[in-house]
Amino acid sequence: MSSPHLHLHFAADGVVRLSLRRPEARNALTPEMVAGIPRLLEELRALPPEECRLVVLRGEGKVFCAGADLKAMRTSGRASETENREDARRFATLFRSVAAFPAPVVAAVQGAALGGGFGLAVCADHVIAEDTARFGTPEARLGLVPAVISPYVVRRLGPGRAGPFLLGGAVARGLPALAAGIAHELTPVGGLEDVLGQTVERFLGSAPRAVRQAKALMLREAPLPPPDIEELTIRAIAEARASEEGQAGTAAFFAKVPPPWAPSGSG
Repeated sequence: MSSPHLHLHFAADGVVRLSLRRPEARNALTPEMVAGIPRLLEELRALPPEECRLVVLRGEGKVFCAGADLKAMRTSGRASETENREDARRFATLFRSVAAFPAPVVAAVQGAALGGGFGLAVCADHVIAEDTARFGTPEARLGLVPAVISPYVVRRLGPGRAGPFLLGGAVARGLPALAAGIAHELTPVGGLEDVLGQTVERFLGSAPRAVRQAKALMLREAPLPPPDIEELTIRAIAEARASEEGQAGTAAFFAKVPPPWAPSGSG
């Protein structure tokens, strides 16, 4: 139930750890990881509630997740329209699989959760973050669109708080991340495991089937994006990748120069 860059660890108390294992690349999401996480979560869905009471989402190394692998993203922009959309659809499936998982999902964030990493965080039910961890969506700064994560960011933060992230590339850490509702608990650097242990123990104090029923109610009360909205976001990111801005922005990123629309003197 694991792959080279993903690993599942089962504990006797019903806590399952799903770890991103690409620390040398700041756990940037490869196409294989994007497709693999939903498959693993689907396998976990088949377990009795007592055997999967809680999923802990972690990233190995110094960074939780730096988002999508930009080399793969740039390649997708040069692919056919069909291939580009199918790749975007896999991202939409990824975020839905986390947000819709029937048991609670706890994300423990160190370093940064950017782009797709931010998406994973806002799809989790509970986020513990080191007080220096950064949360943000830099896509628009690259000529891309934070499309498939946008319904989940808006669902979590509300339109008013989501705007600075989705439109202006804002980054939050520490108390601002807590106040925005991105993180639920903060810990000093090095204290993540201790706080995570306390949080897990608190969740395990609730009955597994009752918790699943409560989460099912929450998903009805605050629904996930309907198919037409999801399809809209898939088209938006696919078109942005292939656009002149998207190609120029990612090229500037790899060249380590400001994109053509940035104010002079920036960088």
